[in-house]
Amino acid sequence: MATNAKTRKAARYAVPVAVAGVAAATVAMVPAFANSGGPDLPKMTAQQLIEKVAASDVQQLSGSAKVSTDLGLPKLASGLLGGAGGGGVAGGSANPEDKIAQLANGSHTVRVAADGPDRQKLTFVDGKDEYSLIHNGADVWGYDSKANEVWHEKNPEAAAGGDRKKTADRLGGTSPQQLAQDVLKAAGPTTDVSVGETAQVAGRDAYQLVLKPKQSGSTVGSVKIAVDAKNGVPLRVQLLAAEGGKPIVDAGFTKVDFAKPSADTFAFTAPKGAKVTEGAAEAGKDGHGKEFKGLDAFPGLDALTGGMGGKDGKGGETKVLGEGWATIARIDTGAGKGLQELENSKDAPKEAKQFLDSLGGKVNGKFGEGRVFKTRLVNALITDDGKVYVGAVTKDALVQAADANK
Repeated sequence: MATNAKTRKAARYAVPVAVAGVAAATVAMVPAFANSGGPDLPKMTAQQLIEKVAASDVQQLSGSAKVSTDLGLPKLASGLLGGAGGGGVAGGSANPEDKIAQLANGSHTVRVAADGPDRQKLTFVDGKDEYSLIHNGADVWGYDSKANEVWHEKNPEAAAGGDRKKTADRLGGTSPQQLAQDVLKAAGPTTDVSVGETAQVAGRDAYQLVLKPKQSGSTVGSVKIAVDAKNGVPLRVQLLAAEGGKPIVDAGFTKVDFAKPSADTFAFTAPKGAKVTEGAAEAGKDGHGKEFKGLDAFPGLDALTGGMGGKDGKGGETKVLGEGWATIARIDTGAGKGLQELENSKDAPKEAKQFLDSLGGKVNGKFGEGRVFKTRLVNALITDDGKVYVGAVTKDALVQAADANK
């Protein structure tokens, strides 16, 4: 019961669309000012602080950061994410596509270095084991010290700046600066932007930019970005849940230096005896010559939508509902069978049944019946007739969307 191409494409883009929302040209500014909760800094409006971030020309730095993620994933998700729940990043393939998926949960220590757009290095530390991702001109290297495996991709265009976006994607967008840029790009008229309390991050004075959804129903309470008061570099990003508790994502420098890193920081030679895998040079491929996988990285969901899509190759249409933080992606899988039939089928993939078992309780409404896959950030409603509603919204918001678009 193979998943058709349209269904795969729809599933792959569902979560990014739902989380980022629909980007807009303007940002709603609230004229709030930094107060005396931290370092005593000159007052600054949100507009001025965003302009300071945009004007920052810092391209050289090194330091350490801590990245903590608490998505509240169900137990089965550890297996579906390739062991992400364990918190480790070493072991297994050195391909960055495999490694970045393992950062979806737990806390990780990261060493960071950058020297302009053509040289960056991220090293994820897990006890004595390390995983390094290095971009040096035309070469991108991944090295897993525990497995003694090396992944390499050579791309001459990268050295000339022709494929820097792809290289940035390889590096996973895990630095505080990249996370902040992604958040600011997604901010639109559905967002209130203000300046919160001042803070100290990695020993440096910082302002805090606070983004809050105007709409109800989002799982996101706010996003806080600590910005270096001197040079405008984002030092820390926190994604806070509407339901409270510890941050969903907390990524920030614990130590940072804006001096030029030494050239040998980005030099890499495969260790003797290491297994070396050459990656594909063309975009859209990973080191094994396969398409990049978004939600296809969840074998249970992949098998589930494959089983529901039937063998006729129909379905897979996606419709975006709402906007901003309340955006929901509606995926019509072209189901030839419902969840109940799939659940009772002897021919259904075991991954699909395992995924069904990991889902939350059953829900019902005008749309019929379905199940909800719940995390602290992204929730998905899978209806018995094979439609999927997914977004960074609450269960109630998904049910309301399903009722209105049945």
